[in-house]
Amino acid sequence: MARTTSTYVCQSCGAQTRQFFGRCSSCGSWNSLVEQSTPSSDNRRRRPVPVADADAPIPAAPRRSEPIAAVGDRPLQRLGSGYSEFDRVLGGGLVPGSLVLLGGDPGIGKSTLLLQSAQAMAARHSVLYVSAEESAQQVKLRWRRLAEEQGELPPQQESASGLQLLAETDLELVLQELEALRPAVAVIDSIQALHDGELGSAPGSVAQVRECAAALARIAKRQNTALLLVGHVTKEGMLAGPKVLEHLVDAVLTFEGDRFASHRLLRAVKNRFGATHELGVFEMRGQGLAQVLNPSELFLGSDEPSAGTATIVACEGTRPLVVELQSLVSTTSYASPRRTATGIGTNRLHQILAVLEKHLGLPLSRFDCYLAVAGGLDVEEPAADLGVAAAVVASYRDLTLPPGTVLVGELGLGGQLRPVGQLEQRLQEAARLGFSRAVVPKGSGLGRLAAGLDLQLHEAGSVAEALVAALGVNPADDRA
Repeated sequence: MARTTSTYVCQSCGAQTRQFFGRCSSCGSWNSLVEQSTPSSDNRRRRPVPVADADAPIPAAPRRSEPIAAVGDRPLQRLGSGYSEFDRVLGGGLVPGSLVLLGGDPGIGKSTLLLQSAQAMAARHSVLYVSAEESAQQVKLRWRRLAEEQGELPPQQESASGLQLLAETDLELVLQELEALRPAVAVIDSIQALHDGELGSAPGSVAQVRECAAALARIAKRQNTALLLVGHVTKEGMLAGPKVLEHLVDAVLTFEGDRFASHRLLRAVKNRFGATHELGVFEMRGQGLAQVLNPSELFLGSDEPSAGTATIVACEGTRPLVVELQSLVSTTSYASPRRTATGIGTNRLHQILAVLEKHLGLPLSRFDCYLAVAGGLDVEEPAADLGVAAAVVASYRDLTLPPGTVLVGELGLGGQLRPVGQLEQRLQEAARLGFSRAVVPKGSGLGRLAAGLDLQLHEAGSVAEALVAALGVNPADDRA
């Protein structure tokens, strides 16, 4: 009888150790080590190695490799998901034989998105929906409600749907159904709920998630099935399970949003068949998730200008978004002022405030500063620096930017204004939404484009010049 050894595996990062510790030495999480039994390597049967004659010729090993130029080309035929926003994040659609992992907070709409997409794809391809968390009746109730409210499927035509449903948690039965049906697309909701009977660990553990995902990946690659996996997230917002799961799949998508807002954002963290900086915008309505084709209107505030607000044009991948920034500068009541930023990195706000205090002489170190991005969007690119600076100065001086003005530019530590990428697409989006003025870094060379867009350009080489052009007054002047 083969002896077994105990190995302790971290449920957060997948690190293994021979001894139990209260805290994982790799990721630092507490009480995450779980004991697993593995067969000893000493008891594994090894293949005997024949003793070769020294005088006998050594046979040449068969070659399995070939020159890369001789590899045959295969056209990449993507499968449309039924939603252009979903296809945008995927890079144009689902690739046959690929694995896509979708993660998000509980109740954010992962199952709703995949069920709507599966129903749309079932009109053209064979689709299998595996529900490992809900019963078949629960899934059908949600499917019928979504279909009836969208007007796509009358109740008397339910039998016309080509969507196959399987409510099962046993991995072996799921693999048998995939082998028998051989669908073009399969949805697994969720990977943490599947269970492999050959493993002694509980469902959702590192070993179960790793082995179930590997078995699904093998059959998906063999029969060219596009596989969509739903993954849980931890309380820190990270995908549950080991990092090896993210390395195993071809694309990792995150579905995020504020629980107090109706819109949802779909991002790609990893994508082997497309870009990772694209953004898909959805809105949760009574009839399910609806894609937002013009998200700039979602992140714009009211038409009436107010003090401390500025408008920027941020880029999420190839999509420009017009976003409103709001700032509040007030006298502090503490020894050290407070700095709070929502949607903008706090360290980035500290840097912009230091540049304004150094090069414009504004005593911002004696004031509290609060900054927020309207609509709950996270703006990480440096092109928003000029808009942040204008919003802060406008709130400090109690000024209002002229209506129809957008600001784009990166702020350097020396107070200079640096050019940003995709400026042409940003200005086109601003002109489409009716903006008439734009403050951009000097040397952009977009005079011809601005004339064609009926957009008045103000080029500036420093933050002081840009704020004078935007506000109409010198922000360093105490009489402003």
